[in-house]
Amino acid sequence: MAPEGDADTGGPAAASPLVRAAAFGVHVLTASGAALALLSLLAAAERRWPLMFMWLGLALIVDTIDGPIARRVRVAELLPRWAGDVLDLVVDFLTYVFVPAFAIAGGGFLPGNAGMLAGVVIVTTGVLYFADRRMKTADNYFRGFPAVWNAAAFLLFLLRPGPWIAGAMILVLAVLTFVPIVFIHPFRVARLRAFNAVLLAIALVLIVVAIARDLAPGPWVTVGLCAICLYFLVAGLWRQSPDARVDGP
Repeated sequence: MAPEGDADTGGPAAASPLVRAAAFGVHVLTASGAALALLSLLAAAERRWPLMFMWLGLALIVDTIDGPIARRVRVAELLPRWAGDVLDLVVDFLTYVFVPAFAIAGGGFLPGNAGMLAGVVIVTTGVLYFADRRMKTADNYFRGFPAVWNAAAFLLFLLRPGPWIAGAMILVLAVLTFVPIVFIHPFRVARLRAFNAVLLAIALVLIVVAIARDLAPGPWVTVGLCAICLYFLVAGLWRQSPDARVDGP
């Protein structure tokens, strides 16, 4: 008699219904990000920006934990019918690009139809980036600005810059989507992974404070978040190792 922990070692066909249900539950967890995207969109339509960012923050947490769980449970092996990578990309586009673009377009950062144009630029460049088969290098850096417009939108609402600065920021990030420079993935890139995780934990605390204070948290929180965002924006420039420069096909 096989040990209990090896009951499904014979492959997908040997997996118990309970194991398959657990694997499908991971897909449901990933798909819940789409529900959170809808809730954030409804909040944005009512101009309840802190609530919108709260839902987007929860979606970010789901996006952070679903991948490791899926690999642990062997979802791709047990449930080949569902493409987890496609599901993840669809949800990521909604939460990282589409909802933030809607918020930026309607957030009053740019005059007249310029806000709508900015939203069009964001979703167009974002969807092209998500379709890029070479968006990541062999050592898990992002090639080009990784379309994290949720972070860009949060900074815009936090800082409330003038229209020229807001427009320039949006344009620069949109152009950087297609520029062959690398941006760090805080969890997949081995170099400074622990340091990056600590910075993200600090940023999460500061974001919670900012949302709780109606996106007016005061200078210390604002400066801290801006500094962390600036670090992740330029950290890829220190990709010095010769081995790290070998890109995938």
